[in-house]
Amino acid sequence: MFQLKECVFFTELDLFIDIMKNEESKQEKQQLPEEHQQIEKESQKQNQVDSQDDTLSVASQQSSYVDYEEILRQQEFVPIRPLGRGAFGIVYEAYDLENGIVAVKIIQKEKFDIRELEAAEIINNEVYDCPFIMEHKLKKPNKSYQFLIEEYSNMNTLNLFAKQPQITLPSYVLRTLMKQILEGMRVFHRTGLVHRDIKCDNILLQCQPGTGIVYAKISDFGFAKKEDSKHEQTYFAGTLPYMSPENFHQKAIITQKVDIYALGITFYNIIVHKYPVNQPTFQLQQKMMAQIQSIERPSEIKDDILWDLLSQMLEFDPIKRISAEQALEHPFFTSPESQIDISSEQENKR
Repeated sequence: MFQLKECVFFTELDLFIDIMKNEESKQEKQQLPEEHQQIEKESQKQNQVDSQDDTLSVASQQSSYVDYEEILRQQEFVPIRPLGRGAFGIVYEAYDLENGIVAVKIIQKEKFDIRELEAAEIINNEVYDCPFIMEHKLKKPNKSYQFLIEEYSNMNTLNLFAKQPQITLPSYVLRTLMKQILEGMRVFHRTGLVHRDIKCDNILLQCQPGTGIVYAKISDFGFAKKEDSKHEQTYFAGTLPYMSPENFHQKAIITQKVDIYALGITFYNIIVHKYPVNQPTFQLQQKMMAQIQSIERPSEIKDDILWDLLSQMLEFDPIKRISAEQALEHPFFTSPESQIDISSEQENKR
């Protein structure tokens, strides 16, 4: 069994916790009014478009102007603030009597992707108490909307590390963070699913109140599907800088190894604070990936053992690419040096 005590951040991370909380507080103050205004503008714009088309369905007309907070209240939530918005609908931080503070994804039924629900159900049925995978629950829908409840992440995403060049994570923090995420990925893959959109934005950080302990949690199962090594991919999924070389092949066979490559890019990004390949369009990214044979080692990564692990995760040949389970057995986590690192961390905690 995975030892949780080896996979937590301790109080030495207080500096980074403070940075994240301060940054999040700034963002909330600056963006929250804008978020409400943007939602209002988009609703009004859509309302104008709808009024010009008498052939729209009743459901479409009703969705042109939406009071999401009232919808949440009708579902017995106490709305707190909007967290994000997409083509599917909106995500709110809210209070739920049964689950406490949660993130509620309000999804228009006609835009609801059943794959996300199916993936969440598979994970909930087959994964028991893995602290490194975001828990999802489905609430009874109303006539127009589906409600997906997630644990609330109170410390933003890995992007906060990736976008802070002044932060160089201590080796024990980086090792612990990577081990948490790889353990979550190992458990996720055990269900037979491929996530297909692993990236910094989809790894959430959660600090247990009063403990100083931080968990990294894999989230967002909207592109997840069962692994199929026999059939070609019918549409592209993922985020360009994180997409593996095989994603750009015309007859792409997508396996769980695409998640490992994306995790390698994720780890690369939080260490180096940039992507190894980052082109603005699919065609340009495809062209650049076709011109190289491997990801070059950046000067910022000094640790030979760390780079050996990352290079195996970033292997261009998916057959040769390491799995999550194999990565957890790598010397970066199992060598005497790594054990000393972990022991030192726990000594500091005491």
